[in-house]
This record gives sequence, structure tokens and C-alpha cells, in this order.
Amino acid sequence: MFFPIKDENPTVNKPYVTVSLIVINVLVYLYTMPMSRKAFQIFMYKFGLIPYELVHVEELTPQYAVPVFLTPLTSMFLHGGFWHLLGNMLFLWIFGNNIEDFLGPVKFTIFYFASGLAAVVLFVVFGPNSQVPLVGASGAIAGVLGAYLILYPHARILTVIFLFFIQIVRIPAKFLLGFWFFYQLLMSVMGGGGGVAWLAHVGGFAFGYIWFRYVAGRRQRKWRKSLAQ
Repeated sequence: MFFPIKDENPTVNKPYVTVSLIVINVLVYLYTMPMSRKAFQIFMYKFGLIPYELVHVEELTPQYAVPVFLTPLTSMFLHGGFWHLLGNMLFLWIFGNNIEDFLGPVKFTIFYFASGLAAVVLFVVFGPNSQVPLVGASGAIAGVLGAYLILYPHARILTVIFLFFIQIVRIPAKFLLGFWFFYQLLMSVMGGGGGVAWLAHVGGFAFGYIWFRYVAGRRQRKWRKSLAQ
């Protein structure tokens, strides 16, 4: 098991969007903390993405309904618990600030939500009749990881390794993020449970990787050329 805590990859500009996304996610979580278990479940069903509702355009809980086509966005700001939130926000902070630095705040915002929507699409395609709410920012953040792998494959990531001992090591991003994606893909193929939306992670990461690998290739080459001057 590993846990990244910092990357050795400085930025030029302030990551206003990354920080804003973290603040919003934390505020939403703090809002849900005083809720009873029943109220919390209602909140998740109300604002979480339920594939069945999206595919059939039918509300399973009309008494708690919000417009079904808004839930792919609202679900990105919900988290099922403290560790779920902490893990996502840590990954967003470590890797998001560099992608925002590269794209700029407006394009990064668009890219972030596009990654989240790509994650939703893959999740829904493989489970169109699921009635379990999909919540969390991890699909969108996975897109950020895919982009980071293309832009900064050799950046060193300060990582805590938990095996029979605890050790802090510096791992190149291409190994850390490559292993992360392989694990998500493996768990999705094996039907890994634990309440984790493995396919959403795969969808988001694949979108970020492919977009930066093929669509943004020209911009990336210009950017690298400018750094070399």
C-alpha cells in the first residue's frame, strides 16, 4: 500500500481553482457531518448519481428528487466519509496544481469536469441499471492523474510505503501513477468491491491520459519548447 504526500514539481501560478475545488468539497462534507444516518443517505440519493435514473430518466425517489441530469455534477462534491474525502483532496492538491498551472484556470476547470463526466459515462455504460449512488471527486481527479502522467512522467513523488514497515521514498510519477491505474483496472475487471467505483477511476484516468496524449499534444510540445528556451 502506498500514499503520496507531496510532489517535487513546483508551479509558477497560484492554483486558485484547485484550492477552490478543495474548499467546496470540504464545505459540503462539513455540511453533511451533523446529519443523522438516514438524513445522510437521503442526501446521497438526492445529489448522488444513480445510473438507473440517468439511463431511464426516471426518479427512484421522487420525494427527494433533483433534476437527474444535474447529478453527474453534484455527485462530484459528495463523499461518503472522512478518509474518502481526505484521500481525494490530497491527490487533487498534489497533482491538480501542476495541471492547472499548465492549462490555466478556465481550461483546467473545463478539463476537470470533463474528466468527471467521462468517469460517469464509463461507470454508467457498464452498470446502467445500478441503483446505488455514485459519489466522490475521484473520477475527475483520475483525469488529472492521467494528464500528470503525460506531462510530468519523471517528476518525483514523495510517497509513504506501508508494507511490513513504513518508509518514505521518492517515486517517479510514471511508476506511481502507472501502478495506480493498473490497480484500478485490475480491480474493475475482477469486480472489486468495497464500495469503490473502480470503473469511474478508469474512465476518468483514460480520458485525461488520451486527451493530453493525442488532443493536447501540440500545445504540450509548444509548452516544453518554451521551457527549454
